Amino acid sequence: MQAKEIMTRNVECIAPETPIEDAAKRMKSLDVGFLPVCENDRLVGVVTDRDVVLRVVAEGKKSSECLARDIMTEEVCWCYEDLTVEEVADFMAKKEVRRVLILNRDKRLTGVISIGDLSQARGEQLKAGETMKEISQAPPQAA
Repeated sequence: MQAKEIMTRNVECIAPETPIEDAAKRMKSLDVGFLPVCENDRLVGVVTDRDVVLRVVAEGKKSSECLARDIMTEEVCWCYEDLTVEEVADFMAKKEVRRVLILNRDKRLTGVISIGDLSQARGEQLKAGETMKEISQAPPQAA
């Protein structure tokens, strides 16, 4: 199974010029803890709720005066959409991240995979495998 089969699509991005106050409101309305930052259809960073707390609130800055580019994390963990789910899971474990952005081979953002997505995919695979095992072992039933 490939990453693109389990990823969440239609990830909302913000521009580097987006005021952090607006980014925080968008995170709240979408019920997410991060927003990718894209410029000219390319991923340039990510703003997380942690970035807002540590780089704005804790430093006494005004959220209305900070832009996404001022506080974004530029080193973003990402994988290609054609990698296997296992490869993505291994990458996430190695990097110790809870979510990873998914790009196509043109390096355009196409989705995101979270630990929850991996859990659900693995659960479905396990359930399918158990069902096949039961079918294989069950005696034929009369019609």
